[in-house]
Amino acid sequence: MATSNQQVEQVPMPNTDDLASATATAMATSQTISADEVALYDRQIRLWGMEAQARMRNANILIINMRALANEIAKNLVLAGIGSLTVLDPDFVEEDDLGAQFFISEEHVGINRAKAAVPAIQRLNPRVSVHADTERIQDKPVEFFKNFDIVIATDIDLDSMLLINDATRKWNISFYAGATYGFYGFIFADLISHSFVIKRIRSNIKTQIGRETRTRSVISTTEKKEGDTIWEFVTKQEIYCPLSEAIRSEVDNKWRPKKRKMVPSVLPGIKALWKFQQKLGRLPQSTREDFAEFTKIMTEVDKELALPEELVKAEFIRQFVENAAAELSPVAAVLGGLLAQDAINTLGKMEQPIQNLLVFDGDISVAPIVVLALQPED
Repeated sequence: MATSNQQVEQVPMPNTDDLASATATAMATSQTISADEVALYDRQIRLWGMEAQARMRNANILIINMRALANEIAKNLVLAGIGSLTVLDPDFVEEDDLGAQFFISEEHVGINRAKAAVPAIQRLNPRVSVHADTERIQDKPVEFFKNFDIVIATDIDLDSMLLINDATRKWNISFYAGATYGFYGFIFADLISHSFVIKRIRSNIKTQIGRETRTRSVISTTEKKEGDTIWEFVTKQEIYCPLSEAIRSEVDNKWRPKKRKMVPSVLPGIKALWKFQQKLGRLPQSTREDFAEFTKIMTEVDKELALPEELVKAEFIRQFVENAAAELSPVAAVLGGLLAQDAINTLGKMEQPIQNLLVFDGDISVAPIVVLALQPED
């Protein structure tokens, strides 16, 4: 962390203890945020600053599929004050959707899910433009995606995720994917190349400029004195890989056997489910044939990830397969909150983002983040 040879300078961030200063900064940094909006978003402006709020205010976000997870993500993003939200879903509301999705009710059964959800989403924050799109994502031209700052795909199969991620990469657009499977789920992030700022009290140990990990580097540091405290603002950069590379990768080859054994079974389980869908075109069901096929695929995936074979547990597979098609509100709330907060941090260029795969096991209450990217052999 920075010491004597770094210059202490003012950074363009508001004094969060002084609303008048924050308001003045608002007028200087963004003409798009009105005084009413400053008052409305006062609490979060104090938390992450006016410039971050201005970036959110101008953000256009696409959410694909309006199921329980997407409901939670949309709620959090709209309440945070993004510029516009497009929800895309070609399917119609069914009775099974009513259990975990709070933007719809019985009267919406038979209506397109995107159209049914938009009025309730809009009521959360009338300042956000909310749009419904009823077309299939597979029918969209690649140019469709260039209109968005972030694309979030939820509860879709691997081939569709790969298709969308290829398009977002073409236009240099941040991409998230996520899904819930009963007690389990995941979040994948491909932010391509993302810079962000960490604010911390300056230490006596100098912050080193350069590579921190195989994906993250420290780019620069600045300092600001507030009262008797000297704050350090560390700019870092994360380099991401596309999903197509992540699914061909193993865990960090520097991990010791003890750390590999601590990985939850849900990591190979999620990848096995993607392969099962690719092979059979559906989620696994509670049949003897599907249990056998899923066990075979998960065993293969476990080896590809370079993980110990004891992670392929019969009890885990039974529970995972039996609940794969279920939507549970608590799981959707946890993962939806995590994904939405990461997207907000990405827009605001604050805090360490997910790099690059978070897997969630609600049965044992863990959510580790694993970097899956091709790596050189030692």
